[in-house]
Amino acid sequence: MNQLQPTPFLDFTHPDIQRYVDTYTDSAQPPELRVIELYYAIRDGFWYNPYQLNLNRSALFASTIVNKTQAYCVEKAILLAAGARYLGVPSRLFFGDVRNHIATEKIQQLLQSDVLAFHGGTELFLSGKWVKATPAFNRSLCEKLNVEPLDFDGKEDSIFQEFDKTGRKYMEYLHFYGVFDDFPYELFLSSLQNHYPFLAAMMTDLEINLQE
Repeated sequence: MNQLQPTPFLDFTHPDIQRYVDTYTDSAQPPELRVIELYYAIRDGFWYNPYQLNLNRSALFASTIVNKTQAYCVEKAILLAAGARYLGVPSRLFFGDVRNHIATEKIQQLLQSDVLAFHGGTELFLSGKWVKATPAFNRSLCEKLNVEPLDFDGKEDSIFQEFDKTGRKYMEYLHFYGVFDDFPYELFLSSLQNHYPFLAAMMTDLEINLQE
């Protein structure tokens, strides 16, 4: 099964990936439970930061991401998919465009849009079916946004909620790109350029700090 093999981006044979997974999951538990532990470790262990984007190919290897302290949705999805394969759980990546109805004024001004393009998540094959897992927003950030953090039980899809705690419109999925056995790097770059034309001039060195 392709979804169990190492790939250029899901390079789980790297010792840093294996060390991370073994540190944050209980080796006495079956893989199906360890991958749930891994989901929470990635969700809350990396502060969600969409402002600093290193778009160099090697920066998006799981073995690079695992050594960071902050990450955005695509990076977290890649790391979860790689760690799952190390545990023997088939995984793949999914991507979509979402409209954030309660996006902060800051991010809307920086992106010049309320659409988060190429939002990333992971699909895991558990109990005979594919389930979606979205470890993007850490718990403390969700508390600030007044939304429930996304839980994952390995049985049901974990994707962004349509409404926040007060009933306000929260996230709206606009378009799905499909599922991928490895990270579709070129499609990712083209999606960013299409949605955020102002980024094109900034992408020459592939390192973008939107806060500067």
